[in-house]
Amino acid sequence: MSHAPRRVLILCTGNSCRSQMAEGLWRQVGAGRWESYSAGSHPAGYVHPLAIDAMREAGIDISAAYSKHVDEFVGQAFDLVVTVCDNAREACPVFPGAKQTLHWPFADPAQAAGTEEQVLQVFREVREQIRRRIEMFLRAESS
Repeated sequence: MSHAPRRVLILCTGNSCRSQMAEGLWRQVGAGRWESYSAGSHPAGYVHPLAIDAMREAGIDISAAYSKHVDEFVGQAFDLVVTVCDNAREACPVFPGAKQTLHWPFADPAQAAGTEEQVLQVFREVREQIRRRIEMFLRAESS
């Protein structure tokens, strides 16, 4: 008997870095058991190039991703809604159809200062923090 994949929506303010990386990571780590989506309360209109680079280094291609407004998902059912920044937690609508809502704040790598290589390193660190959080959640869910 086959089960439909569970659905997760990851929310952030701009939907240009953290939520985009989380969407790609969840798709990879969830290995077909999850459908992942991301959106923002105030979409930036682009995916940050260093988010794309950091994900490419991890073997995940998000180059075709685009920033989406949270309104595109209102009314849809989700098993899980995760906010990854404090602003999104405050600004995003409630998803009454969500079975579970979690708040996992991560630093905004787009706010990092330094050379391009130093900023890219911050993107890598945030990517790995997000990966670990997703892996911990999925392990707990399956046990």
